[in-house]
Amino acid sequence: MPVNQIPLSPLPLLARAARIFPERTATIYGEQRQTFRRFHERVRRLGNGLRALGIGPEDRVAALVPNTPTLLEAHFGIPMAGGVIVAINTRLGGGEVAYILEHSGSSVLLVDRGLLGTLRPAFAQMRGLRHVLVIDDPAAGPDDGWRPPGSADYETWLAGASAEEPPEAVRDELQTIAINYTSGTTGKPKGVMYSHRGACLNALSDGLQHGLSAQSVYLWTLPMFHCNGWCFTWAVPAMAATSVCLRQVEPNRVRDLIVRERVTHFCGAPVVLQMLAQLAESQPFRFDSPVRAATGGAPPSPTLLAGMSKLNVEVTHLYGLTETYGPCTICEVQDDWLKLPLDRYAERVSRQGVPHYLAGEIAVLDSAGAPVPADAAAMGEICIRGNTVMKGYHGDAAATEKAFAGGWFHTGDLGVLHPDGYIELRDRSKDIIISGGENISTIEVENTLAAHPDILEAAVVSRPDPKWGEVPVAFVALKPGRALTAEAIIAFCRERLAHFKCPQTVHFESLPRTSTGKVQKFALRERMWQGQAKRIQGA
Repeated sequence: MPVNQIPLSPLPLLARAARIFPERTATIYGEQRQTFRRFHERVRRLGNGLRALGIGPEDRVAALVPNTPTLLEAHFGIPMAGGVIVAINTRLGGGEVAYILEHSGSSVLLVDRGLLGTLRPAFAQMRGLRHVLVIDDPAAGPDDGWRPPGSADYETWLAGASAEEPPEAVRDELQTIAINYTSGTTGKPKGVMYSHRGACLNALSDGLQHGLSAQSVYLWTLPMFHCNGWCFTWAVPAMAATSVCLRQVEPNRVRDLIVRERVTHFCGAPVVLQMLAQLAESQPFRFDSPVRAATGGAPPSPTLLAGMSKLNVEVTHLYGLTETYGPCTICEVQDDWLKLPLDRYAERVSRQGVPHYLAGEIAVLDSAGAPVPADAAAMGEICIRGNTVMKGYHGDAAATEKAFAGGWFHTGDLGVLHPDGYIELRDRSKDIIISGGENISTIEVENTLAAHPDILEAAVVSRPDPKWGEVPVAFVALKPGRALTAEAIIAFCRERLAHFKCPQTVHFESLPRTSTGKVQKFALRERMWQGQAKRIQGA
């Protein structure tokens, strides 16, 4: 190994934290607490145990585990054996899990006892598995006694593994550390490959960007299976910060943990913030110390920002995809924004912003591949290249080549570039509505709807129209106890938007979501274009 180069990887970051802060609390889970000394020991045992099972470089090890310390440890222990972690969405069905196991080529599976019911119907399809390790977490609830044939108890197996430092596992920083599967909303999910180098750089960027330190306490409301928890699975232990693990997000529990454990940071989809805001409406409270929350997906509305401010929660808006290790941009707040009225401040912080410290380049390109003018009007595709772009799609060279056409990763998101260099997302390319030749940004209409005091959340999609080609329609969920008519909603929009942008019809119902909390607009759109809408109220 050259004297002036060591492969970049998150693994040495944990070793450093454990060496410098051995007695500091690494994880909190219910009443259980463990130090970094103990955390690192368990990671070493996992790495050595997997080596004893024959796991080596690039071998895949899957984990179907909720947000517990075991899954956090697996993000270090599996790579320590040279393996690749495949953290599986815990909300998937058995057939979907079986597909991911087969496609990834996983030979070992770590599974929480509470998720055995998912495996059982489809276990016969999981032919590539050589070893199944069952984590018997008492918090998993009642036990029906079923175990996969040939499986072993995880804790018993771990206790029998060596706690010695394993041999060096990372010879090449471009070695794969993780494969994350996309949601598969338009077909079979793709396996997105992360490198040790990209994971290390994004973890460091997380720590820098969000002010993590050894005094930080991070609450796991974001699923660890989602882009490896936006790389916070590596960032939080690397900074010797404390992880408060949570099997299931429930608003009262989130509030109580923030208070009891003095939580300083958490991440999640806007729905997590909405849950807290709703709870505060019925049971008013305010956190004594400031809490930093990072959110992705839909831009936070002025109403939501105001609600979070009352709770002493500072919201940061992020943007990214599975293919970019999670968020790769952040909306850095400028000092003069803080003097603006709330609605104008919300407009600024809803932008997707500027690249993370170590992300690389982000551009808005037109159809010819040229940068659009920085005028906040010319629309193009958001494209990315740099340190935190995936290695490619596992086993799918054609899809990788298409995604990397022209030397950029093509997000499929449409946006504009402001004169100050901030990017603003206007829509997904497939979500933009072209009505009578006019482009309608569904995000613009959704933000308008979200400003109504009685509306909890809204999604806008297109439906076919014989005259205009397609027109916008709105799906709206009201706040508890509120009543509102479609006519009132459309009138509200007409006061604030050009009339052609306003919803033609309004549907009142809960919004369908992906497992990571994003609204499934594709499902709503399909209903409209198949003529299968349910309860419709029109103007």
